[in-house]
Amino acid sequence: MKVILQQDVKKLGKKGDIVEVSEGYGRNFLLPRKAAVLATAQNLNVATAQAGSKARKEAMATDEARLMAKQLEKVEVTIPVKIGEGGKLFGSVTSKDVAAALKAQHIEIDKRKITLQGEVTGTGVYEAVIKVHPSITSKIKVNIVAE
Repeated sequence: MKVILQQDVKKLGKKGDIVEVSEGYGRNFLLPRKAAVLATAQNLNVATAQAGSKARKEAMATDEARLMAKQLEKVEVTIPVKIGEGGKLFGSVTSKDVAAALKAQHIEIDKRKITLQGEVTGTGVYEAVIKVHPSITSKIKVNIVAE
């Protein structure tokens, strides 16, 4: 029995996939739970149209992410921190601090998408990697200066 999945099903496939399942599994489990619909000609046409639409949206999101990544490459943020004797930092510089500095420049990026390269040990220029899209990243420069 061929069915079109309406939601992700473990060990079977993702939403929109057309899969072959046994009669009993399809009739007794997938169809009553609305996890799948029968693969009729009409349902197949709808599924292919939805797959095309999803692919176009994904391509648009990737293009937007590439543009944003190119713009972010030019960005440089300065973070003032307290420095003790011997040039040691008080506390630490985290992705939260970088996100706050970006927000001050009117750039909204979630702190969970920012990763600092290496350990920030004192003043200087460091690199932060921003995950713009699951497959696209961008690097920005982070200047650490004494307050």
